[in-house]
Amino acid sequence: MKKHYKFSIWYFIIGIWGVLLLQNYLASSFAVKTIPYSQFISYLEQGKIAQVAISTNQVQGRLKSETTGGKHQYFKTIRVDPEISRLLDKYHVQYSGTVESTLIRDLLSWILPVFIFLGVWFFLMKKMMPQQPGFMAFGKNKAKIYKQEDINITFNDVAGVDEAKVELEEIIEFLKTPEKYTAFGGQMPKGLLLVGPPGTGKTMLAKAVAGESNVPFFGISGSEFVEMFVGLGAARVRDLFEEAKKNSPCIIFIDELDALGKARGVGGVGGHDEREQTLNQLLVEMDGFDSNIGVILMAATNRPEVLDPALLRPGRFDRQVLVDRPDKEGRKKILEVHLRKITRVGELDLDRLAAMTAGMVGADLANLVNEATLLAVRSNRKTVEMAQFEEAVERIVAGLEKKNRVINPKERNVVAYHELGHALVAMSLPGTDPVQKITIIPRGIAALGYTMQLPTEDRFLMNQSELLNKIASLLGGRAAELTVFNEVSTGAHNDLAKATDIARSMIIEYGMSDKLGQVYLKGEPTAQFLQPGLRTAAEYSEETARIIDEEVRKIIDKQYEVALNILKNKQSLLKKAAEILLQKEKITGAELEEIIAGEQQS
Repeated sequence: MKKHYKFSIWYFIIGIWGVLLLQNYLASSFAVKTIPYSQFISYLEQGKIAQVAISTNQVQGRLKSETTGGKHQYFKTIRVDPEISRLLDKYHVQYSGTVESTLIRDLLSWILPVFIFLGVWFFLMKKMMPQQPGFMAFGKNKAKIYKQEDINITFNDVAGVDEAKVELEEIIEFLKTPEKYTAFGGQMPKGLLLVGPPGTGKTMLAKAVAGESNVPFFGISGSEFVEMFVGLGAARVRDLFEEAKKNSPCIIFIDELDALGKARGVGGVGGHDEREQTLNQLLVEMDGFDSNIGVILMAATNRPEVLDPALLRPGRFDRQVLVDRPDKEGRKKILEVHLRKITRVGELDLDRLAAMTAGMVGADLANLVNEATLLAVRSNRKTVEMAQFEEAVERIVAGLEKKNRVINPKERNVVAYHELGHALVAMSLPGTDPVQKITIIPRGIAALGYTMQLPTEDRFLMNQSELLNKIASLLGGRAAELTVFNEVSTGAHNDLAKATDIARSMIIEYGMSDKLGQVYLKGEPTAQFLQPGLRTAAEYSEETARIIDEEVRKIIDKQYEVALNILKNKQSLLKKAAEILLQKEKITGAELEEIIAGEQQS
């Protein structure tokens, strides 16, 4: 790999300093003192002159070293006496004639410094070229080229996306044995688009395809094509495809395609001419190259809905491969891949850990393993155990534990009852996620405590009763405060927001209202997606909006009554558990079940 040097301002400072030293040396070594003609006559009379050179208008000479302390001192003067040779003969001074020339002096004092400055300038430009290409290099593509020996990622390093692997194996087989397909007259897809949420491993999958195929890999981000100068992006697209054809078979991978391929003519006043020209050039290049030459174009995006329809038509990005969030078994395999890098791992329950991480993608799980390792090192443990992974999950989900935050006893008391209210209501209703831990230690930015509920399996559907029970669990904290203290606090802010969102979704999205019936009332997202969360205006009347508000209020009020009734019937259990929680600051779900069992026996 070619070594690149970084530009440093010290190069420039050292160059200037060197030139100044050279000029000073030349000036001191060849300094010629201008003296009056009368002083020249005086030097002659005193016998101080060693030799002179006479020109038409000037006399140059050197004084005797013994009269100047051993140094060579030069002088010059304007010639006045035309019979100067008689004076020199009189005092026995060696002399000669010379033709006046300033070439050497000009060379040393002007031309040489200019050449030195030019040399320093070219040296600096050469060092800066890898970082800031010159004007002639603007049109060159910025793709990072990975040769076969540089790619050390295979399908063994990618887990949890088995369906996507099956789709990509066909591409690998074509790159290895293209004649197998060309013999039938078949053609591989020109473009393959990897679609999925952020962090699911789309870029790693593309590199794994190149690693399995043993072909060069051209990797570039969509944003690197778009420049300030119109036309440069299109030139880079042309150069990228030309380089790829020279290195075929190979893979071109464009990450974050939505930065380049947004729908044209959408998104405010006018369009970005440079981006649209670059997109047009990409469309032309995809039409112009033959897939049988062995160049496969791959791209990745987590926003396929914003892409230009021309990119997705057959003949361009023919195939879309979904790289979705992994299920429980997929998360388990991903954890196994990342745990290979950890040299000191103790006994782990991967099934339980995979169940605790529902909804996490590959990037989240990699971060989880790293956080658990750091926690083990910080606590001076010899191996990474399950306790560190559980703490890492809490740290990712709820934030950093803040043991130094001082909370007054009254607030700690309110927080303890609030969190136990969530836990007891959740454990009393069917279909809710199991309670893992209750703590009153502050975490994150604003959480003074939290109740950790983690699903035991992946869920893709929830029925109406499960949604209602979830709302009741969220309102359990507020209900516990009212039951014990006869007043409520601001601590239920986030709970109320979540409960209201679920209730509103039940009404306007899931058709779970007897008054409104099986109608979908939520506005669809706009086509441009330029402002996240922007939606079209809801197409229903003011009367329907009033009924929606009434139905949402009805659900919230009813489930709040459910939570209140549960906690009023378990008031003694609530107080007993709160005393233990205030003492320990955190209890597990299993410990809470033991408290409940003990209360029932008594």
